[in-house]
Amino acid sequence: MTKIQKYNVLKLSGLEPLVFTPEINFVNIGERTNITGSKKFARLILNGQYDEALEIALEQVRGGAQILDVCMDEGMLDGVAAMQKFLNLIASEPEISRIPIMIDSSRWEIILAGLKCIQGKGIVNSISLKNGEEEFINQAKTIKKFGAAVVVMAFDEEGQADTYQRRIDICKRSYDILVNQVRFNPQDIIFDPNIFPVATGMEEHRRNALDFFHATQWIKQNLPGAKVSGGVSNVSFSFRGNNPVREAMHAAFLYHAIQHGMDMGIVNPTMLEVYDDIPKDLLEKVEDVLFDRSENATEALLAFAETVKSEGKKEIQSEAWRSQEVEKRIEHALVKGIIDHIIDDTEEARLKYQNALKVIEGPLMDGMNVVGDLFGEGKMFLPQVVKSARVMKKAVAYLEPFMPQVGDLDYNATQSSVKKILLATVKGDVHDIGKNIVGVVLACNSYQIIDLGVMVDAQKIIDEAIKNKVDIIGLSGLITPSLDEMVNVASEMERQGLKIPLLIGGATTSRIHTAVKIDPVYSGTVIHVTDASKSVPIAGESISEETRDAYHQEIKELYRQLRIEHEAKQQVKQLVSYEEAKSNPVFIDWEHFEPLRPAQEGVKVFKSLDLSVLRRYIDWTPFFSTWMLSGKFPKILEDPVVGQEAKRLYEEANAMLDRITQERWIEARAVVGIFPVQRHGDDISVLNNEKKFTFHFLRQQGKKGKGVPNRSLADYIHPTKKDYLGGFAVTAGWGIEDKLKEFQEKHDDYHDIMLKALADRLAEAGAEYLHELVRKEIWGYASGEVLDNEGLIREDYEGIRPAPGYPACPEHSEKRTLFDLLQVEENTGITLTDSFAMYPTSSVSGFYFGHPESKYFGLGKIGEDQVADYAKRKNVSIKQAERWLSPNLAYTPSLKVQE
Repeated sequence: MTKIQKYNVLKLSGLEPLVFTPEINFVNIGERTNITGSKKFARLILNGQYDEALEIALEQVRGGAQILDVCMDEGMLDGVAAMQKFLNLIASEPEISRIPIMIDSSRWEIILAGLKCIQGKGIVNSISLKNGEEEFINQAKTIKKFGAAVVVMAFDEEGQADTYQRRIDICKRSYDILVNQVRFNPQDIIFDPNIFPVATGMEEHRRNALDFFHATQWIKQNLPGAKVSGGVSNVSFSFRGNNPVREAMHAAFLYHAIQHGMDMGIVNPTMLEVYDDIPKDLLEKVEDVLFDRSENATEALLAFAETVKSEGKKEIQSEAWRSQEVEKRIEHALVKGIIDHIIDDTEEARLKYQNALKVIEGPLMDGMNVVGDLFGEGKMFLPQVVKSARVMKKAVAYLEPFMPQVGDLDYNATQSSVKKILLATVKGDVHDIGKNIVGVVLACNSYQIIDLGVMVDAQKIIDEAIKNKVDIIGLSGLITPSLDEMVNVASEMERQGLKIPLLIGGATTSRIHTAVKIDPVYSGTVIHVTDASKSVPIAGESISEETRDAYHQEIKELYRQLRIEHEAKQQVKQLVSYEEAKSNPVFIDWEHFEPLRPAQEGVKVFKSLDLSVLRRYIDWTPFFSTWMLSGKFPKILEDPVVGQEAKRLYEEANAMLDRITQERWIEARAVVGIFPVQRHGDDISVLNNEKKFTFHFLRQQGKKGKGVPNRSLADYIHPTKKDYLGGFAVTAGWGIEDKLKEFQEKHDDYHDIMLKALADRLAEAGAEYLHELVRKEIWGYASGEVLDNEGLIREDYEGIRPAPGYPACPEHSEKRTLFDLLQVEENTGITLTDSFAMYPTSSVSGFYFGHPESKYFGLGKIGEDQVADYAKRKNVSIKQAERWLSPNLAYTPSLKVQE
């Protein structure tokens, strides 16, 4: 590691860390809480209106400030008292205090007062050599004692640096004193090489921007670890009052300063144009000035500036749709997901149509049809569609009181032409994100949705379908036991004479399972739905009078052929006997391996995990998949098709994460345990425990090539000596129901789904965090591990954490033994349904294997001999074992294919 690499990370913090990794392009310092830079803030502080002043700080944070600059330098103010009071108020506001504070003052006593108040690691702005080295050194030592970073002005005994050479000379001298005499951490040094105005008409100012760029580049190349900052608005001082030109100057200056190495700066985001959006003629003249490219660059920009007037163009464009007819306004609001005016527009439409139902049938449905068409054409994405549904639901909820005899959203009850779809997560399963998304997409295509929720038994599904005269039933499930429950629902529908088309969806479902297991037991139409976007055409085909009969025959024939092909594959499927599989385990040199005793044996409970820590472990790629946006994070943000929507979704997700963390919408709890164990074949028994706990693992039975083992998780436990096995359970869903209920009462599907998706990500992040803690501390077999989040996602670590219900150990009932061993219900509140689904849904559980050669794998198909052995080991009937292992069976135990 070179010296530059070692010193190249600046770490700051409020309640949350801000780490200057290479991926951080630029850090924005909020400037509006500076009494010398904001007239409004100054007025509020001078009038003692600190609560209102705090709102400005909050606006800065919500506007994207990553560091908050606080300055109380005013002649008529007690700066020390004001700084203390305001910083103490900030400390009581989690949303503000999560970011680092920059204490900005030219008076040392105010800086000292600020240092005594701030929490975390902030920045002092600033010190310099203007009063000589002794004062400079003393102040630096004090700042170092408080653990803060420091801004060093390019200023010495002779005054401010106003040339390139003066800038680099002063910065070099300051750096050498700080590093060599004060022993200040180089990464905590931030230089401000002075941003001065350009285009002032004065000859000596022509190179101000260019000299700053060059000095910045020199600092980054020659002063290892140091950062560069500055006040960007200074550069456009000559054009006060002409915002379009100022915005263009700020954007162009900042773009080039960052290219030269500028790390952070005081920038007002509202005075910043997007570089690529600057008109080319204006940009050319601005850059002529910044780079001093011609003698008359200043005169040309001044002349051009006279032709540029601020006409509020952006506001005019964004509000132009408000002048359209009410029908078009409603359509625009639905397509764009704009909720602000929908009540006013809906009321206007109600008065115009003199009938609330006609408003729904007319402009609202017309607008949603446009949404449905755009989604079907790939011109809208799921997050946008869910926002559209939120607008629709708000409008319908407003109209409900004007529609007598109409129940909750049952606005189509009297219309036979509007089709109804009943959706339910089957008994034993509590997962519903996918079901909710399907419901939103179908609702956007003029279907009425009756959502029965989760854990719905077969008879209730049938009763509600008959009662509501629904046209389609949709079943959802995530865990493998749900597959059997779907077969049960279909069987009951057949027994009770229903002919309603049945849609099957969920993570563990598949077309082949639907064809082989569900379709044969129901004479009605059964269709597997791969994702929400496919649900609309499938629903339409299955119930349309013109297509339903032909579609029924087509699907039945397709699934019949799939069954025939499946049976043929099963007959030629090459399995070895279970005995042969056991004789071909993973080869591990056990003779030279000694199991490592964990640093902490037994159970460790985490009553409340820090959500701000967990969010750093989030794997974002599955989050985007939930919203049907395909691509790997972070590349998806630059995707030419979905990138723009992915960025918006990512920003809104992080905004919600901020609120989740600060307002404690949910609580994360966990339990971890490491235990001594003894292996007995493919069983692992826990030692030294009053109650006997044994885990029963399965083994691959597919015929393998030479040298390829038939793996079992049991292979990673020492065959004769005492070894160790871990287990965990973590939830990030404790308390989520109250917030979900709030969103549901507001008909806000978007935030309902967003919260569920983020809770799922936080639960997975919690599992990742705990596994790291186990590897490095609790078990300690990889105490020297150093991995970033990408490395964790790639699973570059030693050991694995397989979960019951997933490929290496697909049998969910092992979860019951794990829960009993860890006393999960008592320690975390996570419970298991009869089908071994975890509640809260945002929960993860699994095992810890620490052997360095352990790896993930899929079990694949297994034969009757292993199933019989497994049933014996677990002391259950073969029929029960077959139900649990249904997706992995290489044979059909009881179901006869009906042709």
